[in-house]
Amino acid sequence: MNTKQNNTRILPVFMAFFVMGFIDVVGISTAYVKSDFQLSSTMANLLPMMVFIWFALVSVPVGIFQDKYGKRRTLNIGIGITFLALLLPFFHYSYAFIILSFVLIGIGNIIIQVSANPLLYDVSKPGTYSSNMSLSQFIKAIAALLGPIIATFMATNFGNWRLIFLVFALTSIISLLWLKFTSIDEIRPKREAVTFSSTLSLLKNKYILIMVIGIMAGVGVDAGINTNIAIIMAEKFELQVEESSVGIKVYFASLIIARLIGALIQRRVRPDKFLFWSLLLSLIGFSGIFLAFNMLTMNISIGIIGLGFANLFPVIFALAIEKMPERSNEISALMIMSICGGAIFPFLMGIISDIFGPIYSMTVLVACVLYVLGMSVYIVRNNTFHESN
Repeated sequence: MNTKQNNTRILPVFMAFFVMGFIDVVGISTAYVKSDFQLSSTMANLLPMMVFIWFALVSVPVGIFQDKYGKRRTLNIGIGITFLALLLPFFHYSYAFIILSFVLIGIGNIIIQVSANPLLYDVSKPGTYSSNMSLSQFIKAIAALLGPIIATFMATNFGNWRLIFLVFALTSIISLLWLKFTSIDEIRPKREAVTFSSTLSLLKNKYILIMVIGIMAGVGVDAGINTNIAIIMAEKFELQVEESSVGIKVYFASLIIARLIGALIQRRVRPDKFLFWSLLLSLIGFSGIFLAFNMLTMNISIGIIGLGFANLFPVIFALAIEKMPERSNEISALMIMSICGGAIFPFLMGIISDIFGPIYSMTVLVACVLYVLGMSVYIVRNNTFHESN
């Protein structure tokens, strides 16, 4: 680890994580688009699928590109694509343009995630990467929390919720310029260039494989809550979209709190054990979702899920990178590729919701949590945690 980096150089990298959080605009947008175009739950859940399906196709090529041209340059390309994607629905609002916008948001976000996570490793002090990963996700969650707040404010005061896209686009440009004019010394291990085969060969490593599947399941839960909780609350308690979106606000508020606290706790507690107890807490929250009989108990349950689930992605990602830091580009590509779970699981939820009802779609997410819980037990029992950095 390069300890000579100027501490201020971590700031524009953290800002990039704020831009990364703009992908969660898909959640509140799905509820509005479903209402605006009178879509079924299945058709509405095609929107997040348009965002996340590209993670399976683009991540590895991005990892190869950034191994050759550098993480910072790759990160700026991702932020630039995000800027362009956010402008589309603001200037022309149609179902086709929304789909195109979400496709580009997904591709831009892939590039940001593949490059920003290992770049954060390069600018982190030794022994702080796992904690900084949780802190970066805390910053990302702030952007996610602001999404429904800004959309509701714009809809209420200006009659146009889509103004949120303009706000996020302008913020993206600020982030791009800050990073572009900041000098960062990247870590470049002396080894052969990254290729498709070298990246995919890592899946033969059992540890990496279960972590990749864990990210897939974890992102599926996050995307499922983000895109469906407002719909579930609206139908269960007969609310308008603006009223039911409070559930998304509660969820992201709990993510913000838990990620800040998690970043501090991981200075003293092993990340693998921290992950295990967090997942147990999230299962309590899911039980509350099924049993909730009013808005208060529903929001409390959503908050508990957020508290327990907030640090899953950063902890799993950090555990994988710290295991093999010399192959961070390849591991990052595989981890981000597995985010395609965000496309698969919400779509399954939409199908189950149309057949059995919205509340039953949550069983898909419970199954995902149970897998990751089993994964964390495996890590702890087999003592596979590897602490470096």
